[in-house]
Amino acid sequence: MSLTVAYAALATGIIVWLILVRKLSTKSWEAQPASATDVEAPRWPAQRVGLWVFLAVITSLFGLFTSAYYMRLHGAHGSAAPTDWAQLSEPPVLWLNTLLLIAASVAMQAARKSVRSSAERGFNALLLGGLLTLAFLGGQFYAWSQVRDSEFFSPLNPAIAFFYLLTAVHGLHLLGGLYVWGRTLARLRRKDVEVIDVRLSINQSVELVSVYWHFLLLVWLGLFAVMLST
Repeated sequence: MSLTVAYAALATGIIVWLILVRKLSTKSWEAQPASATDVEAPRWPAQRVGLWVFLAVITSLFGLFTSAYYMRLHGAHGSAAPTDWAQLSEPPVLWLNTLLLIAASVAMQAARKSVRSSAERGFNALLLGGLLTLAFLGGQFYAWSQVRDSEFFSPLNPAIAFFYLLTAVHGLHLLGGLYVWGRTLARLRRKDVEVIDVRLSINQSVELVSVYWHFLLLVWLGLFAVMLST
C-alpha cells in the first residue's frame, strides 16, 4: 500500500482545523441579545470549542503515526519492505474488542439522548458505556499478552513496536476520556441535578463525552483496518 491513506488522514486533521478556525473567526458561539435562551445556551460554548481543538490535534497525531507506519513498512524512499519487518498476525480478540468499543459508543449515544428526559436513564446508559470501554481496554491488555507470547514477538521487529505504540496511544486517550466519564457520572448523582443550570451543564457534558467516544471509535476502526491490511 502507498502513503495515500496516511496523508489523507493528516489532510483530514488539517481540514478539521480549518473548519474550526472559520467557526472561531465568526464567533458563532457568542451569546446573542435576541433572546434569553441564546444567552443561557450559546451555540459554541468554550468546552465544545476546546473539544474540537483537541480532536483536530488527535487526528493529526494519528495521521502522523500512520504515515510513519507506512514509511517504515515500505522503506523511507519507497524501496522494498525492510528485511527486519516480520508481518504480525493480529490476535483474534481484537475483533471482540472492536465490537465492545462499538457497543460502548452506542451506549454513549443512548446516554446523550436519554439524559435530556431522565437523569436516571442517562446515568445507566453512561455507566454501561464506561464499563464496556473498560472491557475493551482489558481486551487490549489480553491482546498485548498474546502478541508477547506469539512466534512473531521480537524486540527487533518494528511491526511489534508499532502495534504496541498505536494501541497504547489509543488506549491512553480512552483512559483520559474515562476520567471525564467518571466525573460526569458523579455529577449525575448530585441531589440538585434537576436544577435547570446544573441540568444544562450535565447535558452538555454527556454530549461532549459521547462525541469523544464516537471519535475514538472511528480512530480505532482506522487503526485496525491499517493493521489488518498490512
